Amino acid sequence: MHELALHETAFREPILHEGGIALSALPASNGIRRALRHIERHFTDAIYLEDLAALAGLSVCRFVTVFRRQVGLTPHRFICHRRIGFAKGLLRDGVPMALAASEAGFFDQSHFSRHFKNICGITPGRYLREVGEATRRRGEIGTCLQTAA
Repeated sequence: MHELALHETAFREPILHEGGIALSALPASNGIRRALRHIERHFTDAIYLEDLAALAGLSVCRFVTVFRRQVGLTPHRFICHRRIGFAKGLLRDGVPMALAASEAGFFDQSHFSRHFKNICGITPGRYLREVGEATRRRGEIGTCLQTAA
């Protein structure tokens, strides 16, 4: 399997993907669903644990426990995954790395790079190189098929 494909499938949670949250796939309580909807609408902004806990109707400590049990990740980790998924799309669209980091809600490029590598297993620069290579290969295959016809 190509290395990029391995990194793309690193998200084992079916409820979280680059396009957002598939809430219907998540057997979460109503309070956790409210928190997830808030995260989905505001993941590029500063999100406070106290606000999420209030949306869920739980104390902060209880919220973190229940969220992790129902979603499979802590709230912070979930938000980081969502931001990285969004940033990956921006990078593929040609947005400069520093701007993609900022648009996705990270403080700066080093903060973004650290979380990207932690979640994806590769640096954003390597990701861009691999995406570029995969795109080029698809283009070459298409060109070969057109000339063969």
